[in-house]
Amino acid sequence: MECKLSQNKKVCNCSYEPCSRKGICCECIAYHRNNNELPACYFSNDIEKAYDRSIENFIRHYKG
Repeated sequence: MECKLSQNKKVCNCSYEPCSRKGICCECIAYHRNNNELPACYFSNDIEKAYDRSIENFIRHYKG
């Protein structure tokens, strides 16, 4: 499967500019999974900008 890097970058809300994985979703997901985190796309833009990608932060903001 071919990576759709240019399409992915258009919808990627990661605000960490030096990120080498921006738009490369498979690498991004693997990186954050290894750190017990979720990628930026799981968070709203406001929450994402705090760079707390923890699963606990996700649950805190999105639990029903």
